[in-house]
Amino acid sequence: MASQNLRTPGPTPLPAAVREALARDMVAHRGPEFAATLDECIRGLKWAFQTEHDIVVLTASGSGGLESLVPNTLSPGEPLLAVSIGYFGDRLASIGRAYGVDVVPLRFEDGQAADPQAIAEQLTARPDIQTVFVTHNETSTGVLNPVLAIAGAVRQVRPDVLLLVDGISSVGSVGVQPEAWGLDVVVAGSQKGWMIPPGLAFVAISPRAWERQRRAKLPRMYFDWQLHKKSAEEGSTPWTPALSLFFALQEGLKLMREEGLERIFERHRRIGQHTRQLLANLGLRLLADPRFASPTVTTAWVPPGVDAKALLRRLHDRHNVVLAGGQGRLAGQILRIGHLGWVDEADITRAAKALEIELEAAAGADRSAA
Repeated sequence: MASQNLRTPGPTPLPAAVREALARDMVAHRGPEFAATLDECIRGLKWAFQTEHDIVVLTASGSGGLESLVPNTLSPGEPLLAVSIGYFGDRLASIGRAYGVDVVPLRFEDGQAADPQAIAEQLTARPDIQTVFVTHNETSTGVLNPVLAIAGAVRQVRPDVLLLVDGISSVGSVGVQPEAWGLDVVVAGSQKGWMIPPGLAFVAISPRAWERQRRAKLPRMYFDWQLHKKSAEEGSTPWTPALSLFFALQEGLKLMREEGLERIFERHRRIGQHTRQLLANLGLRLLADPRFASPTVTTAWVPPGVDAKALLRRLHDRHNVVLAGGQGRLAGQILRIGHLGWVDEADITRAAKALEIELEAAAGADRSAA
């Protein structure tokens, strides 16, 4: 059977070297072998994040990385401006509410990017807000937020505000510069452009964020950044790490260094354009505003009368192609094609051909029924 053409926006396919690394035998997670692995991974992550900020690695999903933002930067009842352009922006707001934070939602229409001026106006109207959260790349809608412009608007009206960024599906595939852009905390997740399985979250933390962390009064334990930083300095982690994922990360980072960051970013940009063109050729209406279309995931409306779940099932069963459906209020209405990590144009072309066959079959069934 041919290898599955996995085109979800995470998890993503694994290169052979990464799969081999996952099969390595265990080492003592308090011993010198793991200390060397951890150090190599953190240095590689700083290179990929394009930052000198501290990076902590959590054994957790991307959502665990997002949850760590709240108790490490906020106190009970403190306001958080939660800027959302989709399902995952909404998730951070839900996490904040679960911790008793005063979440101030600022939601934009699906398919649209956040308006930097609207964010600045909200901060002007609410001078008590000291923390802003924004998603860089929203995989539920296929939109890449203009984070540099957002950061500029935030700093213009409130230079002291702490800016938290969900970079889970952007960092490693799309250029991000935490220091140059004024981003205080950036979270990424292993199952995206890093070409390894789910289970690790990476958090880049600025000096200003560390200062805030010392004042934050929400309870924290497993996700306490300070514990992770202190343990890393000693060559370890505060809790048992997912050793196999660290081995995989070593290999993923080696592959990324061989390709080079600029070539990685250009490849994702190019494949994103290729994907959108193929879907447009099939007559599908794209969801994302083309000015802010994501380089890592493309979304399109399912044609009227086509059962989205049945379409995805046929792609899987008949063609071994796996696409993602809509989430939240977009469930059953859109399809999502991931093109991040270990991917090239040929992978997308094969998926689009299978999609063309099944869309034509669905249209033919509709005509027969009529």
